Amino acid sequence: MIYIQYPKCTTCIKGKKFLINNNIEFEDRNIVENNPSKEELTLWIENSGLDVKKFFNTSGKLYKEMGLKDKLKDMSLEEKIDLLSTNGMLVKRPILIKDNTVLVGFKEDQYREIIR
Repeated sequence: MIYIQYPKCTTCIKGKKFLINNNIEFEDRNIVENNPSKEELTLWIENSGLDVKKFFNTSGKLYKEMGLKDKLKDMSLEEKIDLLSTNGMLVKRPILIKDNTVLVGFKEDQYREIIR
């Protein structure tokens, strides 16, 4: 299981605490130090069943500074994935990956399902 997070993110801290409290072994990956690659993002988006927009950190400073709310509408899937792979701060987190299951954000009920 891989847990991709940003250490200063309060939601990431909650998710990590949940995994630790439930004695779940996981690889802890800092999204800024080890940004997801295009290949990883492509696979995760596919496996998650979510729209690529769900992988953008829409409340983040960088997202807003870049004016992505308007720009994303005119971008192809490949362009969006390329953009996400350039900076971990653009990616919504945490991301929890177990086999072919990918969760974006932290919802305790979803985490309970995946750790069974």
